[in-house]
Amino acid sequence: MTCEHPVVSDEDDRAEGARREERGGGRADEAGRWPPLRGEYSLGDPGSRIAVVTLASSLRAPGAAIWGPCKTENLGVEKVVGNLISNSEIRFLLVCGEESKGHLPGDSIVALHRNGIDKDGRIVGSRGAIPFIENLSPEAIDRFQRQVEVIDRIGLVDEDEIERIVREHRSLSEPFPEPPMEVVKRRARRAMDEASSGDAVFGNGVYLDASAWLVAEAGDGAPRT
Repeated sequence: MTCEHPVVSDEDDRAEGARREERGGGRADEAGRWPPLRGEYSLGDPGSRIAVVTLASSLRAPGAAIWGPCKTENLGVEKVVGNLISNSEIRFLLVCGEESKGHLPGDSIVALHRNGIDKDGRIVGSRGAIPFIENLSPEAIDRFQRQVEVIDRIGLVDEDEIERIVREHRSLSEPFPEPPMEVVKRRARRAMDEASSGDAVFGNGVYLDASAWLVAEAGDGAPRT
């Protein structure tokens, strides 16, 4: 998919930034580098309240803040969550499209939002093959559950209906009244201490995983690169 950006003037962007600051919303990176985690997605309206996951289907969702597929029940789900909680504007997540057979990422997203994870990091109630969350802190999962309402339409491939749902929700709510949780990219450093799971620990519930990204609360004082 190609990234699609609306044409916005500098003056409009500054005005919208001021409005976001007043109401407590915003993105983790206002310099235009949201979303912080790479993936196969398209960008639409940065102020839209809804994001769309199309699972294994290739579908369009104009009017959404971001849309694209998710094909795995672990890393794929983690990236979806990381990109959502780094944008306080997003309050709804439409899960649609056909499931990825065996992996069932849609089922895993719904289960994660509803039930969270157990002590081993397994998504409670997921029917996916390997539904383990290793790179999101409990705080990040809690933020996902509180910030976003999941609209479960797994199997929906009608783009007209998807567009209708997007129109209905794109301006339906106020931004989430907490700062974004920033997804921080890093390179692994040998000098870091290792946790029992093999990930590096920065303290205060902030962890570095093997794929060199982590989730930390924006402005929490975690080291930057």
